[in-house]
Amino acid sequence: MRCLVSGATGFIGEHLCRYLRDAGDEVLALSGTHGRRAAESSCQPLDLTRDMPSSELLRGNDCVYHLAGVAHRRADTQAYHALNYRATLELAERTRQSGVPRFVFLSSVRAMGAAQDARPRVESDCALPKDDYGLSKWRAECALRDEFADSELSVIILRPTLVYGAGVRGNLFRLARAVRAGLPRPPERGRRSMLAVQDLVELMRLCGAEAPKGIHTWIASGSGDYSTRDLYDALRRGLHTGRSRLWLPAFSWYAGLTVVDALRGREDGLYYRMFGNERYSHAAVSSELGWQPRFSFDDCAEQIVAGLEQSG
Repeated sequence: MRCLVSGATGFIGEHLCRYLRDAGDEVLALSGTHGRRAAESSCQPLDLTRDMPSSELLRGNDCVYHLAGVAHRRADTQAYHALNYRATLELAERTRQSGVPRFVFLSSVRAMGAAQDARPRVESDCALPKDDYGLSKWRAECALRDEFADSELSVIILRPTLVYGAGVRGNLFRLARAVRAGLPRPPERGRRSMLAVQDLVELMRLCGAEAPKGIHTWIASGSGDYSTRDLYDALRRGLHTGRSRLWLPAFSWYAGLTVVDALRGREDGLYYRMFGNERYSHAAVSSELGWQPRFSFDDCAEQIVAGLEQSG
C-alpha cells in the first residue's frame, strides 16, 4: 500500500509511520514542523494552513491519513478553525481530485461533546462540544459527511479515546511524573476508556486498506476502562516502586484540585478530568472490520515511565 500521512511527527503520527513501513507500505510523511524531528523522520515540511500537497504528491496513493491538528488547550480559536476544520476539508477535496480512494481523518471523542452519564457511549451519543478543540473536530466531521456523501472518495472518521504508549506527553506524562515524585494514591472514583497507540495504528492501517466504501464514523477505544487509581498503580509497577502507602480522602482531592483551578484562573475541572466518567464502546468498528484491541495500560506502563528518564 502507498499512503500519505499528515502530522507525521506527532505522537500518533510517528507510531503510524513506523507501523506502516514495518508492514511494507510506502509512506510519504508530511509535517508542519521544520526542525530536527521532521528531518529525523524523513518528513517533507508542509504547513497545511498555508498550502496543500500537490497533485503529484497525492496521485497514486491508496490512502491519505490526516493526523495534523491543533490540540493545545490554550490555542487561539482561529488556529483550531484553520487546521482542524478548514485544512481538513481542503485536504479531503484535494485527495478526491487526485483520485485517491480513501481518506482517514483522525478526529477525537471530544467531538462528541460532554458525557451525560457513566454508560459507554456509542457513535450517536453526541452533544455539541463547548470547547474550541472539540467543536473544530465536530465541524470537520459534519462537513466531511456533507461534502462527500455522494463522492467516490471513501471517508473514514476515527474518534479515538485518550491514547497512551511510548513517548506520550500531556496529562498522562504529567501523571507519571507526579507518581514518581510521590503523589499520594488516588481514591477509586470514575472510569475512562483509553487506547494503546499500538492498537490505534493497527486499526488505522486496517481502515486505509479494508474499510468499505462510503462515509464511516467509528469510535476507537481499548478493551478496558481505567480509574486514575488503576493508572497510578500501573505506573508504580512500571517504576518498580510497589504500592504506595500515602493516600488522601476524596474530599481533599476535590478541595485541592478546585483551588488549583482557581489559582490558574481556568475552569478546566481538574477533579472531573481525574475522577469523572468517560466511557466509550468500540463495538461498531469491531463488528464492521473485525478489529479488536490487544494491549492494556499495564503492557505500556514501563514504556511511559521510561520517557521520564529521557526527559530528565
